[in-house]
Amino acid sequence: MATRRFAVLAALAAVCAGAELVAGRGMSPGAVWDVLGGGDATERHILLQLRLPRTLVALGAGACLAVAGLVLQSALRNPLAGPEVTGVTPGAVLGAVTATALGLAGWDSPLAVVLAACAGGCAGALLLWLLAGRGDGDPARTAVHGVLVSAVLGGLTAMVLLVEPGELGSVVQWLVGTTEGRVWEHWHLLWPWALAWGAAAWLLAGPLTLLRCGDDIALAAGLSARRARTLALVCAVALTAGAVAAVGALGFVGLLVPHLAVAVFGADLRTSLPGAALTGAVVVCGADAVAQLSSRLLALTLDADRLTLPVGALTACLGAALLLVVVRRAPGRTF
Repeated sequence: MATRRFAVLAALAAVCAGAELVAGRGMSPGAVWDVLGGGDATERHILLQLRLPRTLVALGAGACLAVAGLVLQSALRNPLAGPEVTGVTPGAVLGAVTATALGLAGWDSPLAVVLAACAGGCAGALLLWLLAGRGDGDPARTAVHGVLVSAVLGGLTAMVLLVEPGELGSVVQWLVGTTEGRVWEHWHLLWPWALAWGAAAWLLAGPLTLLRCGDDIALAAGLSARRARTLALVCAVALTAGAVAAVGALGFVGLLVPHLAVAVFGADLRTSLPGAALTGAVVVCGADAVAQLSSRLLALTLDADRLTLPVGALTACLGAALLLVVVRRAPGRTF
């Protein structure tokens, strides 16, 4: 059964990737097929040097955020935990923006952005731990502290913008989340990072399963809960930082996709972790394809050639709407 579900998701990922390759502006959908048979140099450049790496980055970033969200929710035993509301994503954004403002990093230097985002993500996670980590692990308490930490880090990002107003464009891209302008350099940096930390997260599937059952059960099984949770948080921060460095902050992907993955693949993290990666890849790539198609239609309707809809705005709106629907239909659930 799980194999069939993986196959269906893989097929959906291929469909979303194909849709994203033909949805963008600059060349007609029919020209994409012409490129496969040859095509002119300009069309080949648009497809192979711009659209293809953008598609791959969207797939990789979605996988990273979904796995990071599932790891956080399992390690903290909190269905409300996610990179967006635990200080990890805002911290990573703050690190990337600060490094850019200081001239240490930028969109043209992805490795420096990753390192800066990792440092910021770790700082955000540490701040949350200092506020709520010593408590009783109550999900609502952790969620409230996570929102407060995220608000503080967002305020610091705004302060950086006030000091360096010339970085407005970079700040907006990181805060909203976009796949515009992604090239092969971003993909070559993202995929080994995602593969290494994704494999590390999968190796922690057993300890994470015990942590989901509670620290007492984990200790009874001979597991050091603090060490396992620390390793899990490091994996989540690294995966989030890689995604943020590649595409910025994509809202609600790391919060809601893990719930969908567990609903489809079950509570066994050895299956649901790779399932979350594939589901996240489908969601972000599909959302990016819709965003590109919407940008094309809006540009034609409003006669604005440079108008673009960032994928982060779409995931945030759809994620918020989905969360409201779920809460209204099941008010007793804790997410």
